[in-house]
Amino acid sequence: MLTSGGDAPGMNAAVRAATRAALARGWAVFGVHNGYAGLIAGDIHALHARDVGGIIQRGGTVLGSARSPEFTTEAGRATALANLKQRGIDALVVIGGNGSQTGSSVLTNEGLAVVGVASTVDNDLFGTDVTIGVDTAVNITVEAIDRLRTTGSSHKRAFLVETMGRNCGYIALMAGLAGGAEVIAIPECEIEPHDVAERLRAAYRRGKTHALVVVAEGVKHSAQAIVQHVTEHRDTIGFGLRVTTLGHVVRGGAPTAADRILATRLGAAAVDQLARGAAGVLVGVRGSDIVATPLAEVAGKTKGVNQELLALARVLAQ
Repeated sequence: MLTSGGDAPGMNAAVRAATRAALARGWAVFGVHNGYAGLIAGDIHALHARDVGGIIQRGGTVLGSARSPEFTTEAGRATALANLKQRGIDALVVIGGNGSQTGSSVLTNEGLAVVGVASTVDNDLFGTDVTIGVDTAVNITVEAIDRLRTTGSSHKRAFLVETMGRNCGYIALMAGLAGGAEVIAIPECEIEPHDVAERLRAAYRRGKTHALVVVAEGVKHSAQAIVQHVTEHRDTIGFGLRVTTLGHVVRGGAPTAADRILATRLGAAAVDQLARGAAGVLVGVRGSDIVATPLAEVAGKTKGVNQELLALARVLAQ
C-alpha cells in the first residue's frame, strides 16, 4: 500500500487497519514509501503487525508522500509495475485524493488490482460523502475561529480566516457555519470584496462587537484583496479587519476520533474488496454505509458543496 498526495490526518489509521486486516487473512503486506515516487524507486518494505503499532493517533503519514512527474509517463509506470512484479506483489491499496486516485485508475487500466481509499482534507473526491482528514481540518479551523472571536470581541475588530481546500470550499463552509461566521467565501459561490464590506458594515450597525470572515484559499478574490478593500473603506465600515492564514496548520496534528474511525473502516474495507476480487474501485462512505465506486467514475472528477448550508449560514449571521 502507499499514501499519496497531500497528507491527511487519519492516513496512518488507514495504513494500520489495512495492514492488520490483510495479515489476518494470511497475506504478505508491503509498504511503499513516498507514494508513486517510491513505487518507481523500489522503496518497498514488508509491513508486520508491530510495524503499524502506535500510529493510529499520529497525523501525517508514516509511509511518506511525494510528487512524481515520472509516474505520468509510460516508462515510469512500467518501472513501478516491474518493481511490484519482482516482489510478487499482485495488488495495491492507494490512500489519497483526486490525483492519487486518478493514478489508481491508470494502474487499473494497465492490469494491476488496485483499490483506492478516499483520503483528502479537501473532501472534494467523487464517490464518497466524506474523506479521511476533513473532520480534523474542519475542527482545527473552528478552533482558530473561536480563538479569534475572543480577541475580536475584546477589541471590536473583525477577523478574516483563510483556510485550506484548494478549489473546494467544504472546510471553509463547514467551519464558518460551525463558528458562526458573518461571511463565508468559497469558490463554488464567489463573493465580491464590496459585498464582504457591506456585510461587515451591516454587522457593525446591528451592534455586533466583532465579525468573522472565513475564506477558502481557492476563491477568485483572495484574502488579501478582501482585506485591502475593507481597509480602504474602514471609515464607513466600522470594523478594522485583520487576516489569519492557517495554511498547512489545517492538515497537521492528531486526527479526531471521527477520522480515526473512518480511516479504520475504509482501510479494512479496501482489503475486503481485494479479497472479493473487486479491485478497480474507491472505497468511501455514503451515509453510514461503506460503498465502492469504480475508479473510472472517480478519476478526474470532483464534487461540490451543499450551497443550502451557505444560505443557512447567512441567515444565522443576522
